[in-house]
Amino acid sequence: MLKSNCMYNDKELLKQLGRNIKAERVRKGYTQEFFAEKMGVTREYVSRIERGQENMSILKILNLSKCLETEITNLLRF
Repeated sequence: MLKSNCMYNDKELLKQLGRNIKAERVRKGYTQEFFAEKMGVTREYVSRIERGQENMSILKILNLSKCLETEITNLLRF
């Protein structure tokens, strides 16, 4: 059996991703409401992302980075 050397468990990873997304959103001066409208989702969905409660696909994360006008690597810093 292989042991994982991963520094994060699933929940920690999602929470860190959410913190990174929130930091970029705040840096842009976007409210959750504005950002949600720009993405075409609800404010509640943005809130769940930022709290690490949404497990998104890489394509959704790429879309987030485009809406935030930032490189995807800025969101995937762990």
